[in-house]
Amino acid sequence: QLQLAEFGEVSVQGGGPLRLSCVASGSNYSRHCMAWFRQVPGKEREGLATIDSAGIKWYAPSVKGRVSIARDNAKNTVDFIMNGLKPEDTAMYYCTARRASGAYCAGYRFDAQDYDYWGQGTHITVSS
Repeated sequence: QLQLAEFGEVSVQGGGPLRLSCVASGSNYSRHCMAWFRQVPGKEREGLATIDSAGIKWYAPSVKGRVSIARDNAKNTVDFIMNGLKPEDTAMYYCTARRASGAYCAGYRFDAQDYDYWGQGTHITVSS
């Protein structure tokens, strides 16, 4: 089981970068796929980026080219960067983890229902 906690600046300027970090506590972190989602009121959680146990990354088409994800299995962390921020990027951002079905987690999922552990979320406000 993993516990996840997100960290980062909560108020950012439009046009600038958003940098978020997530620290996991628990066992077998490296065997989990990690991802970042966001949610605005009245809408479903939107998957943005995911990285599997091998470090292979996938990005949602809606944000590809603006985001990056990276993990450090030694530190149990996963980082997220989004560039070119717009006011419509204002949302609650979540770190999440998906258990491996075998020895390691592989492949990508952008459906929130596929994920097993969630951080509390960090609300990010982008000013124009």
